[in-house]
Amino acid sequence: MFMGGTGGRRPAIGMSIASAVTAALPALTASLALEIAPVRVNLIAAGFVDTPLSAELLGDQLEERRNQLRTTLPIGRVVGPADVAALAVHIMTNTALTGATYDIDGGQQFVPA
Repeated sequence: MFMGGTGGRRPAIGMSIASAVTAALPALTASLALEIAPVRVNLIAAGFVDTPLSAELLGDQLEERRNQLRTTLPIGRVVGPADVAALAVHIMTNTALTGATYDIDGGQQFVPA
C-alpha cells in the first residue's frame, strides 16, 4: 500500500492504524468466509494501479513512478484498471473461490525494495 514516505515503501507517520487494518484484512476475509458461508468472501489486494486517482496523488511524479514500475516489475508494465476488473470477474464467476486474498501488483511484492 502506498502511504507516502521514502520511495512509496515506508508507511507515513501517523498511518499506523491504516497499516494495521490493512494487514488484518486477509485474516478477516478468511474468517468471514467461514462465518457467513455459503456467501463467498474474497479480497483483491491491489498494488499500484494506473488510475486518475493515482495521477492526482502523484502529480508531477506520476511518469517517474510509471517508468520505475515498467523497469522493475516482472510483468514489465504498469497494472491498469482492466487488470483488476478481469480479476474481479474471475472471482465472481468461479463459485469455488472463497476466503482468499488475491494480490494484483504485477509482482511488486517479489521485487527487492
